Amino acid sequence: MFPFLLIFPLAQITPSPVPPPEEIVQQQQLRPLLGNLDNIPVFNSNSPEKVLNEGILLSTFPPEEKKVPTAHLNFPFKGRFDVFAHHVAEAPTPEDLRTLYLGIILHNPGKQPVTVNILQAASYLSQPDAPFTELPYKSENILGTVFAGPGDRVMYDVLRGQRQNTFPPQIIIPPSESRMLLNTPIPVNGLTPPLNGRSTFMRLWSNDTVYAASLAMFAPKNPDGSERSPTLEEWQNLLNNGDLSKPRDKTPTPLEETNKPIIYGRVAGVAQGSEWKALLIDSPKAQHLTIPSSGQAFSYILSALDRGTLGTSQIQSAPMLVRYPDTAYRAHGNYSLQYSLTLPLYNNTQKTKAVTVSMQTPIKEDQLTKGGLRFLNPPAPQVFFRGSVRVRYKDDQGLPRVKYFHLVQKRGQQGEPLVVLNMKAGERRLVEVDLLYPPDATPPQVLTVQTLDNSGSTNSK
Repeated sequence: MFPFLLIFPLAQITPSPVPPPEEIVQQQQLRPLLGNLDNIPVFNSNSPEKVLNEGILLSTFPPEEKKVPTAHLNFPFKGRFDVFAHHVAEAPTPEDLRTLYLGIILHNPGKQPVTVNILQAASYLSQPDAPFTELPYKSENILGTVFAGPGDRVMYDVLRGQRQNTFPPQIIIPPSESRMLLNTPIPVNGLTPPLNGRSTFMRLWSNDTVYAASLAMFAPKNPDGSERSPTLEEWQNLLNNGDLSKPRDKTPTPLEETNKPIIYGRVAGVAQGSEWKALLIDSPKAQHLTIPSSGQAFSYILSALDRGTLGTSQIQSAPMLVRYPDTAYRAHGNYSLQYSLTLPLYNNTQKTKAVTVSMQTPIKEDQLTKGGLRFLNPPAPQVFFRGSVRVRYKDDQGLPRVKYFHLVQKRGQQGEPLVVLNMKAGERRLVEVDLLYPPDATPPQVLTVQTLDNSGSTNSK
């Protein structure tokens, strides 16, 4: 005789609610960034970001003698220009694991050979070159070994002035001929999920006119069924007879339509501006940047964009010289753009002051609803910036320092100081901050100068 076993239903366990993050408002002055973009054109290929089918990604070739004239934007390059491409390959079906190739082709329309110098260049895959991994919020990165994602790694290489050894120093293009600037795979076979990305950035100089195009093609097959790289002739055939790769990304919201949620869209066209140089000083006639009062701070906005100006009304997004009608109206986010910022700091007081320079990721707003920058403690889970920053300065012993920091910042993150200076009364100290705005970052950010009070804190609430 077995005793009765009484089974009672388990009470539903309700997890304790996670308290919302504390909002911190840093009451301080927000300043538009001084300086301006240069005029260097940037071939910016980022739409469609996810490439599911073969086709043209971006072509600046003339439309004449092309099967689909609207796929060609007719923009010639000469002298300095940049090439940026950031695309993701995903298997169209679980069984279709063909390798997608990304090709970038240059054409010489003239009657003399053209020399294209490759000044700096890098191209990396997500897998295996630069997987997205969890990293500390701040890491020293003098050797370039800290990165997460291909865009992050590419921007570091170019910031260091490097040219990856897979790129030659120059390409010579005979008259009326084309040459491949890039012919490289984005494999998905063996990956779970079958998804991979590639980021590429090049700084180029051409002694005469060239046209450029980025193209996507599945790997052709050898007679034995193995895959091979597409040939120049196959790329040219796709360029002449192909259409834009589909499906397309979301169509952007016209910028004048401010009464509806904004879709920024992905960029496919030629943007104007490769570098933003800024000498940050008190006024146009000044020669220095006076540090804030004790316990105070001020910030300069970085990568300001429509509906994200933090009360400065400044739009830093590079204008588009040519674009496809269903792609971004501006180069929102300024992927690959270099910010070169010079801060001639000046302690105008009679006491030694501890001064910090930081990069921060406040909550995006167009107007400051609470009179200052809003942060979250703890920050939101979404990563909004992942990249390296170079800082050059003289330390407290007067020795020149060059440091590279890799930063990971989430939405609403206050960030850690890039440099801490103990500035004597009347002292001047030059600080230079450089970064290439990385793909997959979400603007805006700010560069903040703070003077610590006696307790080592700033004025926040």
